[in-house]
Amino acid sequence: MPFLSHISLPPLPYGSYLHHIPSLGKGLELELKNNVTFFVGENGSGKSTLLEGIAEKCGFALRGGNRNHNFNTGHRFEGYESALASHLTLSWKPRKINDGFFMRAESFFNFASYIDEIAREDRRVLQAYGGRSLHEQSHGESFLSLFNNQFESGIYILDEPEAALSPARILAFMSVIHELERSGRAQFLIATHSPMLICYPGAAIYQFDESGIRETSYEDTEHFNLTKSFLDNPALYLRHLMNE
Repeated sequence: MPFLSHISLPPLPYGSYLHHIPSLGKGLELELKNNVTFFVGENGSGKSTLLEGIAEKCGFALRGGNRNHNFNTGHRFEGYESALASHLTLSWKPRKINDGFFMRAESFFNFASYIDEIAREDRRVLQAYGGRSLHEQSHGESFLSLFNNQFESGIYILDEPEAALSPARILAFMSVIHELERSGRAQFLIATHSPMLICYPGAAIYQFDESGIRETSYEDTEHFNLTKSFLDNPALYLRHLMNE
């Protein structure tokens, strides 16, 4: 069973920009029954906003990291916090888990720079990331280095982890997920646009859209159907896009 079992959000204050996010504005009650959960939807649908709020409630750094890497405050990132976190209530079974990691693809560069900064004083820090600077590895290599070396047990909250991964490395990442979640040591909450990643067996998928949040299957997501349809007949789509 997952560690984080329930996410509760009351209706948000009218006038707040959060109120105008259709998937979140009216509140939600989300029961988590799987160790792997995907949030899918268009850009701006609220999935990353919800992930960020959950991460802050867990005590993770919103720029990326775990509880020991919390650099949400300070001269470099002062005032960077989730507007949603104060409204959320998280329920845990059998107890709250403090171990884990939050990663957002768009701020991974800042996280890698932060690791290099503290490694200048203690090179042993890099042992947790494959033994060398994340900046000295390709984007995809550094992501997988993080997954392979940092992910052991806890709750892992990931925002678009596929951003730097080739299709082959997405499959390698799915293998990392499988090894950890089948042991019962890890839970994953992942916002993604990847039609490959959401095929992970046994995962729960929640669609974020104008009507709110609902559970769905990967075959019923636009991500899967549009990608499949395009790959079945790319010439048809390209003719339409180019008005030929």
